[in-house]
Amino acid sequence: MIETPGNRRIDLDALQARFALRVASRLTERADALPHDLSERLRVAREQATARARQVQRAEAVAAGAVQVSPGGGVALGRGPSGWVRLASVLPLMMLVFGLLLIQHLHDQAEIHAAADVDAALLADDLPPEAYGDPGFVEFLRQPEP
Repeated sequence: MIETPGNRRIDLDALQARFALRVASRLTERADALPHDLSERLRVAREQATARARQVQRAEAVAAGAVQVSPGGGVALGRGPSGWVRLASVLPLMMLVFGLLLIQHLHDQAEIHAAADVDAALLADDLPPEAYGDPGFVEFLRQPEP
């Protein structure tokens, strides 16, 4: 409904329907005077156009049921994601972070065990720790054991 300056209300749908009926009636009046081949081509074109219009209406009906507009103005297909879908989309990221933290922990533990093994070998050895810093120690290691 539109209000004109004279407070007259006009229904746009009714106005468009009346205009369409007038145009259709004028075209029908003039169609009788057309040659047969031209009227046949127009009939085929009209059938094709109505078939396309039906396809578009079906597609719009399907899309209208699947498309939702969120309050923020965004458009989404179908319903919003359920809790399971959200969990399924976040779960791989959580597993990746957990895996990386586990790898870091295992790496740190391996370094600690390696350092502990070296320290234990140094402390259990017959040589004093100062011997490892001596330049002649390398020669001592190269000599075969008796």
